[in-house]
Amino acid sequence: MTVGGFDGVHLGHRRVLDQIVLGARRAAGRGVLVTFEPHPLEIVNPAAAPPLLTLPAERREILAQSDLDVVVFFRFTEALSHYSPEQFVRLLLRRFDVKELVIGEDHGFGRGRAGDVATLRLLGAVLGFAVNVVPPVTVDGRAVSSSLIRRAVAGGDLDTARRLLGRPYSLTATVVPGAGRGRSMGYRTVNLQQPEGRKLLPPDGVYAVRAEWKNGAAGGMMHLGPRPTFGDQHRSLEVHLFDVNADLYGTECKVAWIARLRDVLHFPSAEALKRQLDSDVMAARAALTAYGAPASH
Repeated sequence: MTVGGFDGVHLGHRRVLDQIVLGARRAAGRGVLVTFEPHPLEIVNPAAAPPLLTLPAERREILAQSDLDVVVFFRFTEALSHYSPEQFVRLLLRRFDVKELVIGEDHGFGRGRAGDVATLRLLGAVLGFAVNVVPPVTVDGRAVSSSLIRRAVAGGDLDTARRLLGRPYSLTATVVPGAGRGRSMGYRTVNLQQPEGRKLLPPDGVYAVRAEWKNGAAGGMMHLGPRPTFGDQHRSLEVHLFDVNADLYGTECKVAWIARLRDVLHFPSAEALKRQLDSDVMAARAALTAYGAPASH
């Protein structure tokens, strides 16, 4: 078993999950992850709660693709936040037959994150479970962490975010009607619903992306931000999918950011914007080819 927030389910998290699955198979047991919703800081200190790399549904999708046997979502409450480290461990033992607890070396738990590796080892010796401490995964000499990935995404460094996550940074959202301006310029777009909660988005700009939906996938380019050419300051997420003419309204669409192409710009006319979009298409296709993702479904 492991316990933690696992926002992003990055390379460091995956090493812990691999150890759980390996240990469970060796012991003919089950590999279990216990995690929390909402993020504990939303309850303990909302002002300090970080933006999320994965919304709850996104995290569930990623974990469902792992080899874990069981994923348990604890509702994090004010009452739970006051549990001492020992009280929390005893709660786990009442709920589950824990033989081994697998954690990262910086793991903190219990009221004020007062519990650490030494605390767990003491409790394990008394209560009868083993503690397996997994060393961090490092990339470019830095330990992979959710906070490091947040800084990369917020700064538009998608390549670093991708290497730390082990996959491109993405958003899953519902396709909603838009203003129809793209269609009038020959660039039909899929408009994504603004994500609820605290989903972290990259800086405004135009990006090469890879989109997936039920029974389909394609490369494309995304406009993230306002539409200054049309006097529209509303932040939108619009994706032009290459070689796709399907009606996707109401569909859940997962969009992965592959490369940043340019900033959001003001153009003197719709015609000037269209000329830029023609260039953006070529740049986006080139970025997708360089990444190894086909531009068409």
